[in-house]
Amino acid sequence: MSMSTGGNSGGPMSEINVTPLVDVMLVLLIIFMITAPLMTHRIKIDLPKADPHVKEEVQVEPMDVAVKEDGSLYSGDAPVTEAELKSQFAVAANKSPQPEIQLRADRTTQYKTVRKVLGFAKDAGMVHVAFLTTGNGKE
Repeated sequence: MSMSTGGNSGGPMSEINVTPLVDVMLVLLIIFMITAPLMTHRIKIDLPKADPHVKEEVQVEPMDVAVKEDGSLYSGDAPVTEAELKSQFAVAANKSPQPEIQLRADRTTQYKTVRKVLGFAKDAGMVHVAFLTTGNGKE
């Protein structure tokens, strides 16, 4: 609402300036004219149908990897070299679903050795890693 600064009466004007209101309404009209056809367009997708009576659970046996204090590596209970472990990780990474790596390391094993094994797994594309420990740490 505009105010009169001079003139005979000195009171407020009773006329409203509608130009800004019309500008905003025209912009909104243009926006709605552009977006309205996009909202009515539907994409057809063939969704899979689930049968609630069939439960398909795939149990994948995890990979057990152990690292000893001296840096020797074991897959399961068998000693392996770094190259063999890398190839086992590469084979496991291509499985669907991917098995989990359960990594066990001695308490005194250097972290760089454990990090090297984790690097092998990451380079192969493995994504599930679990660290196994003993009870509460008291022997």
